[in-house]
Amino acid sequence: MSCSECGGEQLDFTVPEELREFLRGDSAHVALCTRCLTLDPIEDAPDDLPDFTTISDAFPNDDETAATLALAVGLLADSLTLHRAEIESLLERVERAGTDPLLAIDYLATDPNLEPAFDWERRQVQLEQLLYE
Repeated sequence: MSCSECGGEQLDFTVPEELREFLRGDSAHVALCTRCLTLDPIEDAPDDLPDFTTISDAFPNDDETAATLALAVGLLADSLTLHRAEIESLLERVERAGTDPLLAIDYLATDPNLEPAFDWERRQVQLEQLLYE
């Protein structure tokens, strides 16, 4: 299946139980676009988390932390305004797991192999305020 936004390849995964509250809709299965980093709900996905570093080395090596960051980035690509509380909670989880979420997103936004569906420069100040105010 291709990304609904850019037609890129997608990385399918089942969202861990403790992160499902952050999903839109009823599906526990999502696909992260390997080009624009948007999320699409899908019918089914493998139970094991994939290696998110196949998209970018900016993703943490820990699969669950990487899935948390992937959800945050996917929601960020959709709308910071609509998903502000969810993004804040997800990024705080990433930080508690030992990864600097803003630095990771900065690396994703500047990765030459990616074309994120969000304007990092416009969102950076807003995210810093969410996390550090």
